[in-house]
Amino acid sequence: MTENSTYFGSVPFSPLLLVISGPSGIGKDAVVQALRTRYSNQHFVITMTSRPPRPCEKNGVDYFFVSREEFERLVAAGELLEHAKVYSDYKGIPRRQVKEALESGKDVIMRLDVQGAMTIRSLCPEAVLIFLTASSREEWINRLASRCSESPEEFELRVRTAEQEFSHLDIFDYIVVNAENKLEQTVDVIQDIITAEHHRVHPRQVTL
Repeated sequence: MTENSTYFGSVPFSPLLLVISGPSGIGKDAVVQALRTRYSNQHFVITMTSRPPRPCEKNGVDYFFVSREEFERLVAAGELLEHAKVYSDYKGIPRRQVKEALESGKDVIMRLDVQGAMTIRSLCPEAVLIFLTASSREEWINRLASRCSESPEEFELRVRTAEQEFSHLDIFDYIVVNAENKLEQTVDVIQDIITAEHHRVHPRQVTL
């Protein structure tokens, strides 16, 4: 066998840990759901939260909804990979869910706010971080307002928080525009990123 024989044949596969992030209202949930519908060979992490479900949200599908007391118990037991207080509620990623998916050889995709993405970057430098943005500030503001799920005070807080989040853009690997009514195009770009990452000469080695 020659020294160059490793350059022929199939490309070695190493599972990826991908984070879909961005400001509130940018469409993280819609993007992840579209990816989930299109691809079945990737593991989509279900986030845990202490907030009550919104209309049409289902426990174990959109989020794991738990009480604040139960959330705090899991934090104390070290059962969350990362967690944070987002506005007035807690969100976190179950550690076991991520480890078992990676060990099975599947790419793991999670949706996180920017604070959570920063935590994952520090815990796992080899994670792939993707920042979603809108075509314009006005488009994003209109999408956030159309949800009608926040009080005026909460709305203003989300706008101020988003402006701060853009200052952390340099921790991300990619930025993807999730334009209004262009969801499938956004998913195409993210899938291209995943494909390119799996063809790196030096694959990312994810450890947790």
